[in-house]
Amino acid sequence: MSDWTQYYEYEMTRGVLIRRVFAWLLDLVLIGLLILALWFALVVFGFLTLGLGFPLLGLLPLVPFCYHLVSLLSPACATPGQQVLGLIVLRNDDLGRPTGIQAVISTVVFYLTLATSGLLLLIALFTIRKRTLHDLVSGLVVVRRQAWQALTPPVGSWNMPPYA
Repeated sequence: MSDWTQYYEYEMTRGVLIRRVFAWLLDLVLIGLLILALWFALVVFGFLTLGLGFPLLGLLPLVPFCYHLVSLLSPACATPGQQVLGLIVLRNDDLGRPTGIQAVISTVVFYLTLATSGLLLLIALFTIRKRTLHDLVSGLVVVRRQAWQALTPPVGSWNMPPYA
């Protein structure tokens, strides 16, 4: 591995673990607020439909899954918490946007990991690029957006202006 590659590997993953923890806490608050708002709306809907809408409350446990899945597939390639802390989720092999199947696998394995006490998240302390179990299984990596943007070419590749 060249010095250049090592430098960018370090720059892309520097401080990612602590940022991921704080991003997760921020996402936890946002998910809680989203669930609270949906719960209130569904309860009002349930009363307005004379109880027929109450079974929709059973869909609330899907909110965190949908939150993460939609966030990974968004143009930002990150949850709102990750965006605030300057992180982006990319494919590990070519640093491209995650595919749909990768986003689903990452989200499912993440919640399975949390369901089993979350201790498997500690694997990130020992892996290259600080990848957690759901990152390894899905083929994704979380990097600093600023360092990744330094690697990507400007809009007109080959140093040509766009539409030239």
